[in-house]
Amino acid sequence: MLVLTRRCNETIVIANDIEVKVLKIQGNQVHLGIDAPRSVTVYREEVYRRVVSENKVAVRESTPKNLSDL
Repeated sequence: MLVLTRRCNETIVIANDIEVKVLKIQGNQVHLGIDAPRSVTVYREEVYRRVVSENKVAVRESTPKNLSDL
């Protein structure tokens, strides 16, 4: 894991076309601005984990249980 220190209004660049900027630091919260192409999906971690979990359930439910279901 790469660990960086940034101050307010400082930015990091990922893969030439994604920018993450520190907008505000307030108490124990950091407000980030993310500028990325529309083709790049950006999730909060808890939302991403829920999407992955729901996708796994959907695949399990749509997979035939035995060959006679085909």
